[in-house]
Amino acid sequence: MKSEILQPIVALAAWTMVMWLWMYATRIPAMGKVKELDTTNMVGGTGAKLDGVLPEKVQWIAHNYNHLHEAPTVFYAVALTLAVAGAGDGPNAHIAWIYVALRILHSLIQALWNRVMVRFLVFVLSSLTLICLVYQAATAVCSG
Repeated sequence: MKSEILQPIVALAAWTMVMWLWMYATRIPAMGKVKELDTTNMVGGTGAKLDGVLPEKVQWIAHNYNHLHEAPTVFYAVALTLAVAGAGDGPNAHIAWIYVALRILHSLIQALWNRVMVRFLVFVLSSLTLICLVYQAATAVCSG
């Protein structure tokens, strides 16, 4: 199957892996510097338990990595639906690229600067873009 919308799907998946690498490249050294953390004997827990223990800037990256597993999962499903329905080219692919660009911008804002209102504005824009894609998918699937 050839569909232009598959490219932004792969791009966002690749960006998620960049954030994964960035998260561990910062988190593991930060964990080693915290005397209260005995990582050798640590049992259970979640990354959220490291809030207040690790530096905020390290956790910002980890939080964004988690965010890339929330709303973008809807993007993946909708974009694949558009591809399968034969509606993944042209304007829908462009909308998908806009979504990916906004999610990357959201990541960079959260990981480097983390101004909540700016990050929220970008999140809202990405959500509106995603709503547009959902509408396009609904139209493609229900019109046949």
